[in-house]
Amino acid sequence: MKSNNIVEFKISKNLVDYDSAIEHMKSHVNKMRKNKAKEMVWFLEHKSIFTAGTSAKEIDQNIKNKELIRYVGRGGQWTWHGPGQRVVYIMLDLKKREKDIKKYINNLEQWIILTLNFFNIDAIVKEENPGVWIRKNKTFFKIASVGVRISHWITWHGISVNVNPNLKPFEEIVPCGIKNSSVTSIVKENYDISLDQFDKKLKENFLLFF
Repeated sequence: MKSNNIVEFKISKNLVDYDSAIEHMKSHVNKMRKNKAKEMVWFLEHKSIFTAGTSAKEIDQNIKNKELIRYVGRGGQWTWHGPGQRVVYIMLDLKKREKDIKKYINNLEQWIILTLNFFNIDAIVKEENPGVWIRKNKTFFKIASVGVRISHWITWHGISVNVNPNLKPFEEIVPCGIKNSSVTSIVKENYDISLDQFDKKLKENFLLFF
């Protein structure tokens, strides 16, 4: 799936407003369609926000502050974004790579898993349940989510990995529509890893998959 294009890596150090990020992605994707912008991988953290993908059901949310809800065009169901969670928006042109959406999503998951493995965190893909999981005893805990959108074979939206967020907001939703599921984070699993350390390894591993 590799391309000869130069991919631009962008890291935002301050919290990014979700609505502003969506508009920025839309603009960048439109420029890419016209060959006026490079492919981009954007690392950021959001202010606290709940997002509903195209498969989200209202019965799966009990969000107290309805102003924090956004209905978006990515795949998937309910999730939460906020400080301490690494969000990565990936804008790639699959026309210049491979027009294989299933493989693209699988590569996103394997990219996360390989990066977590580097830090000795054993993560897996759970069949028929999207995202990346950690298994403890017989219980599965979700540590990363994948939600993508493809427009004219250009990808946007992307992944989120719980590095050190407050996990309490997840109690207000059924994450990804999977009832009785639990979420976790790198720090909750007793690994002391900073966002900068995680970003560095994500960037190094990116070219192995894309």
